[in-house]
Amino acid sequence: MNVHFRDARRTDVPAIVALLADDGLGATSEKADRAMYLAAFDGLSEERGNTLVVGEAAGRVVATYQLTVISGLSLRAARRAQIESVRVASDLRGRGIGALMIADAEKRARAAGCSMMQLTMNKNRKDAARFYERLGFTPSHIGYKRQLT
Repeated sequence: MNVHFRDARRTDVPAIVALLADDGLGATSEKADRAMYLAAFDGLSEERGNTLVVGEAAGRVVATYQLTVISGLSLRAARRAQIESVRVASDLRGRGIGALMIADAEKRARAAGCSMMQLTMNKNRKDAARFYERLGFTPSHIGYKRQLT
């Protein structure tokens, strides 16, 4: 499948939210309030080093991910690329789009001077864990989250 990756536009937000809700975990956490998502898109678009990306095929948004470049002092002042909200349309999973998406993220990360890519994922996503490990990611850390709202 021919997929083109590009920076997301505000008009892509409904399709992106649909992708986020297009799985078991997202179906229960994503809301229908479009204004909330548009405001969030506007905010992240203004943040330096923060990019929302979509994969488009035949005029349809079929994949999305967010890439955030993080500068730090540890590991010899390494720049990291944090990948979040990785989704492929459920009817197209298993066709290599995810691997193309991670390759696009890596290309962008290298261009930004990053020396590593990192991500967190819900520990219940067993298929996703196998996918990331096939692509060379290692489960090297334990992540914690704390809700503030």
